[in-house]
Amino acid sequence: MVKKIIDLQHLVKAFGEQTVLKDINLTVRTGEIVGLIGPSGAGKSTVIKIALGMELASGGSAKVFGTKMPSRMLLGQIGYMAQTDALYMSLSGKENLKFFGLMKGIKRRILPVAIKHVTEVVDLTDDLEKKVSGYSGGMMRRLSLAIALLGNPKLLILDEPTVGIDPALRRQIWAELGRIRDAGHSILITTHVMDEAEQVDRVALLLDGKVMAFDEPVALKNEYKVNSIEDVFLKAEGVE
Repeated sequence: MVKKIIDLQHLVKAFGEQTVLKDINLTVRTGEIVGLIGPSGAGKSTVIKIALGMELASGGSAKVFGTKMPSRMLLGQIGYMAQTDALYMSLSGKENLKFFGLMKGIKRRILPVAIKHVTEVVDLTDDLEKKVSGYSGGMMRRLSLAIALLGNPKLLILDEPTVGIDPALRRQIWAELGRIRDAGHSILITTHVMDEAEQVDRVALLLDGKVMAFDEPVALKNEYKVNSIEDVFLKAEGVE
């Protein structure tokens, strides 16, 4: 049975007098990748923070695994990668992975195998012993993604995970996301890369705090009579 892993209904979020989210309806079901696209400032990160319980909604409801957010009990089932890397710069890549793995409750005896797998996915194996302070921006993004993947979480929430990552590695990461989805896990991902939006199961277009369109990429292209998700996005914005 397909379940709603993330269920956001009539979500509103205001910061003071500014309303950032206006009646957002968004779901992520078991075993699917949902892409959230939109320009900077559209509210993508706010949607993610409410889903994680990092921000409280001003109105509407936010449920994850059927539980109203925020809920500390659910955090161990969610792999989260923020738009800004939150890493310990004085530690090595491996030390960061060990620390966050233990924080997630991964048993010490299986942690080395888990670390080996995620570092291979993000191509960081040769740099694990280096201090993070010596990493490039792209390497830090890859380490943050590896941390999110640790523990094989039932839900992945990824905020711009492939920024600063080269095309070949992006392809490898998307292949892994596809395998995770096919294993019955769920993924919510924000991206500015329009060709990535072609690879998700459903894509939501967020403009001016509203979901302007939400469907399978093929269905949206047919509805808007265009050949790409980028053109769907431009047409939704009113750009001809």
